[in-house]
Amino acid sequence: METIIGWIVAHASIAHFVFFGLLMLAGLCLPISEDLVIISAATLASTTIPENTWVLFTAVFLGSYLSDLEAYMLGRFGGRRLLARPWFTRHVSAKRIDMLSSFYERYGFWTLLFGRFIPFGVRNALFITAGLGRMPFLRFCIADGIACMCSNVILFSAAYWLGSHSELLLAILQRVNIALFAAAFAVAAIGFVWYKSRKKRIKPQ
Repeated sequence: METIIGWIVAHASIAHFVFFGLLMLAGLCLPISEDLVIISAATLASTTIPENTWVLFTAVFLGSYLSDLEAYMLGRFGGRRLLARPWFTRHVSAKRIDMLSSFYERYGFWTLLFGRFIPFGVRNALFITAGLGRMPFLRFCIADGIACMCSNVILFSAAYWLGSHSELLLAILQRVNIALFAAAFAVAAIGFVWYKSRKKRIKPQ
């Protein structure tokens, strides 16, 4: 992913196509981080090509949303046969699917909304489980569209703000590092003085 992101930065003019493509591949359970793609797009928008901010956001939103539909279709039409495929179970286990099925039964839409904020393979398992459970397609489209918009807006906006305030954050980080170093030095000095004084007190006569 780091190599890919570096290449995208060097070819910023076509970044939106690449980000969209990566997210579509992620929907097929390839090991591509949706969060990293969105953060990279937002950072690129705030630091390199601000004129393409809305293009980049649209690309990652559509990529995220359509990749969710891909995962749903995998579950809907692949069914439990997918669990017999080693390449699939490496990313989505039967145990995780059973757990998410119980969440759907209890919480419905809220499972989709909060589940979108959990990385490390939970999202795809979430959408595949919706397909396996035969959630009505239109209901899934509407519920996931709302959840996807919420998560994308929050993550993209946060990454954009951090990217546009990188100098300020770096200055703050430098001051924090200096303060931590000074505190650690003070604690070490106090500890050394205490150790020396204690050693003198217990020195045998």
